[in-house]
Amino acid sequence: MQPLLLNALLPILRGWFPAFSQQRSAERAIEQALGSLLSLGRRTLSRALWALGRQDRDWGADYKLHSRANWEAQDLFQPILEQAARFCDDSVLVVAMDDTRIRKTGRKILSAFFQRDPLSPKFRFNLMWGLRFLHFSLLVPLYRSKTEAPPRSLPVRFLEVPAIKRPGKKASALEWETYHQALKQGNLSRRTIGLLKELRQSTDLAHLRSRTILAVGDGSFCNRTLFQQPLDRIQLLARARRDCRLCFAAEPGGRRFYSTAMFTPDEIRQRESVPWQTARTFHGGQWRDVRYKEVCSVYWRTAAGQRPLRLFVVAPIPYASGKGQRKYYREPAYLLTTDLLLPASVLLQAYFDRWQIEVNHREIKDTLGIGQAQVRNLRSVPRQPAMMVAAYSALLLAGILAFGDARLPAAFPALPKWRRNAKRPSCLDLVTLLRQEVSIYQGSSSTIAQVDWKKLVLAAAA
Repeated sequence: MQPLLLNALLPILRGWFPAFSQQRSAERAIEQALGSLLSLGRRTLSRALWALGRQDRDWGADYKLHSRANWEAQDLFQPILEQAARFCDDSVLVVAMDDTRIRKTGRKILSAFFQRDPLSPKFRFNLMWGLRFLHFSLLVPLYRSKTEAPPRSLPVRFLEVPAIKRPGKKASALEWETYHQALKQGNLSRRTIGLLKELRQSTDLAHLRSRTILAVGDGSFCNRTLFQQPLDRIQLLARARRDCRLCFAAEPGGRRFYSTAMFTPDEIRQRESVPWQTARTFHGGQWRDVRYKEVCSVYWRTAAGQRPLRLFVVAPIPYASGKGQRKYYREPAYLLTTDLLLPASVLLQAYFDRWQIEVNHREIKDTLGIGQAQVRNLRSVPRQPAMMVAAYSALLLAGILAFGDARLPAAFPALPKWRRNAKRPSCLDLVTLLRQEVSIYQGSSSTIAQVDWKKLVLAAAA
């Protein structure tokens, strides 16, 4: 058995060497990434060391890798961006944006704070103690080269966005003024703009200057801060409210710029004068026809100012709960974009592909247990989860390079009865295959640590 996945993963991880000032730090980071992927049970640093067969050695250097070593977590995604771009479109790179929260229990983590629990019901929101991260994923349209191949999102940025600490009751006026200024400069939208500019620089270093970045986000990214900020070779596509007030330009010949007639996206959906159009998009495992309406050169006075936008109204998509059951309909979608040139099919496809970032959130939390490492140093708290996400992204990219992101029966174990129709390998499938290959490969090479899987399983069950 040839270790196809391992042979594809190791060159990607070796691309981390330029991110570290010392070679031994880079080697330790690669070993720790492999140990985190191979470990069983909770994904702590001690479990990663046990998976590497180093449970009888000192663990101080592994913790100091995150707290003292000089390296930037976002540089770990550079080799992934360079290699994954060849599977994308030649003119545009579609990047999904979202924020995610990681639960923590330690009260000595300075950047942790109480925030709204995303799993709360709509009629009552709950609070959770944890960290907040801003997540960017590159959407790879594999369906363009292979029939009925679902898209795959590869994380390319994972940045902590902590809340600004509120001053105490006895704070001075100067402290309150500093706090309000920090709120304006350190909110989620401002950090998104900074991260988009940094991603643009990374794509230029990867010789992708000719490709425009299309950043796709949900309703939290459809605001004044993002839409009024001019960005170089970066376009935005975000889901808008159905009741936001839009307008057209005023008739020429007067001093007025905006027309006095206002309308909402929901009114456009109900207008019979605006015809429905059809676009062919891939979603739900196959190519489907999607009905939409498009209105060009609209203006959002309170958010985008005099910047022209395009409005898309996507008709509700029918779905059935089972064969022979009645059809239900999802809610319509309203999209605003700053791009005025790309075809509507490209923009709508990017909107449907954005859902893949939610798959990333589930896999890094449930399968890889991100945030379970017991670190509290101010530098370790954001860098250790980012390294885990970079290793997860490298694993997904290795699966694409080795198997074309297809779940080949000859390479992967047999599926259980409840997963017979899986077309691509999940993160758990890739981790399982990686464990099998390491157990075979370690006997013939000294580069992979010896793993006692029996003791590892017993430790995970304890």
